Amino acid sequence: MENLFRNSAGYVIFPNVGKGGAGIGGAAGKGAVYQKGMPVGTAQMVQATVGAQAGGEAYREIIFFKDQDALDRFMNNKFEFSEQASAIAVKAGAAANADYRNGVVVLSQEKAGLMVEASLGGQKFTYKALK
Repeated sequence: MENLFRNSAGYVIFPNVGKGGAGIGGAAGKGAVYQKGMPVGTAQMVQATVGAQAGGEAYREIIFFKDQDALDRFMNNKFEFSEQASAIAVKAGAAANADYRNGVVVLSQEKAGLMVEASLGGQKFTYKALK
């Protein structure tokens, strides 16, 4: 992941995302946005899903932005994932081969819980600049 931190235009870290569902589900988390390694704002993520799902879990999520255009889309609140985001699970060496899709790489790491899921939904993000 060191390479992603060093070479991305920016990133957002959601240290604690809570997720749960039983037919209809949702997730939410708050995080910090960084540009060139410096904090520039905060972000909120909300997710809604529908489908076969049961349980709850907590996880971390990091989104890396390949270039300034991708970061600007996020900072202008024009960034969302339609359908279920395809996140790479962070395990030993998993991030080494991460490729950008549409200017972003999404990494997640489970913290606790158990969630069984085959659902569709989307994640919506809201950015707020630091004063």
